Amino acid sequence: MTVIEKLNASKVPVIVFSKKLEQLKGKVLFPEKLARANEILAKSVLPKFVK
Repeated sequence: MTVIEKLNASKVPVIVFSKKLEQLKGKVLFPEKLARANEILAKSVLPKFVK
């Protein structure tokens, strides 16, 4: 079975990313929104998990 046939038979989608996204890796684009989200998450309480 060739690589193309394996890709066509698989259930996982093939995704191609643009190389331009590499320049954004590690940068915070919206620092105010990130700070607000972290504040909300710090105050939130998760429900207890019972097995």
